[in-house]
Amino acid sequence: MKLNILICVSLFLGLTSFSQQISGSELLDQAIKYHDPNNNWKTFNGTFNVIMETPNNSNRDSKIVINLPEEHFYLKSKRDTIITEYSLKKDECTISLNGNTNISDEVLKANNLSCKRANLYKNYYTYLYGLPMKLKDAGTIIDEKVEQKAFKGKDYLVLKVNYDSNVGKDVWYFYFNPENYAMEVYQFYKTDNEGTVKKDSGEYILLTDEEVINDIKIPKNRAWYYNKGDGYLGTDILKK
Repeated sequence: MKLNILICVSLFLGLTSFSQQISGSELLDQAIKYHDPNNNWKTFNGTFNVIMETPNNSNRDSKIVINLPEEHFYLKSKRDTIITEYSLKKDECTISLNGNTNISDEVLKANNLSCKRANLYKNYYTYLYGLPMKLKDAGTIIDEKVEQKAFKGKDYLVLKVNYDSNVGKDVWYFYFNPENYAMEVYQFYKTDNEGTVKKDSGEYILLTDEEVINDIKIPKNRAWYYNKGDGYLGTDILKK
């Protein structure tokens, strides 16, 4: 029993010491090296499918195309009998509802369809599926102090990230496996007008399994929960 305790203490002290030695920028570089070893994200051109499962709702199936060199984003989503499509090619925006692109303003509004929403989807999917590489984007503020935290029974190296005010106000935490630097959890909190974190706000996302697309290791399953009360929101399942 004493030997087991000593081993656990030794491992904990070793991880704590390591987290004090590695900087935030170094941790991010190691994580990117794990997920994108050949630096392919900058020229990413890929297609994948996402199934979104949420409580008390039918699944939403989505086909997503992200072509960074040509600045093209495409999203086709189907839930029940409703099919929506967004296509963004640089400054050109196209919206389709059940195969029809000639849509009245009333129908667009009733179905919450707009080019603004198309850009929101583009930013959302590009950001989440481009992590951790997207943390190199301009406006991202990396905290150089790396913390060691236990979350859901596992130890992690944790990177804190803020953003310039013109980019975003949320505070994000990224949890990396200390053995191979794989990203396994991320979490965000809202802030008030003074920049103080609202502890009862935001969500955390558990990442499990991986799919390899364009030689990039992308988390396959993303399960979303509220920080407050651990309420389950849903799971996104990535398929090639």
